[in-house]
Amino acid sequence: MNDFKPAKTLSNPLSDLISDEVYDLLVSKGLIHERAVRDYRIRKKFKALRAQKIRTGDAIDTLREEYPYLQFDTIRKIVHNPPKQVSV
Repeated sequence: MNDFKPAKTLSNPLSDLISDEVYDLLVSKGLIHERAVRDYRIRKKFKALRAQKIRTGDAIDTLREEYPYLQFDTIRKIVHNPPKQVSV
């Protein structure tokens, strides 16, 4: 019997916040909102680009290369408008 396990295809985009095991568990339970994770990564990369003294427009253009399906204004809104807090 072959005990081959496929390589892990998911990478943890929230590795600075939670462990890989916790991320995998949350994904398997359907508790991760993929768009919110994408927006978090965009904001994080934008801040890193701005820290390198890259102009705002150029930073957004760089992000558009990675996310070509997003418009310039969409990325601008993501990086300049903080996520809304969910009240319980």
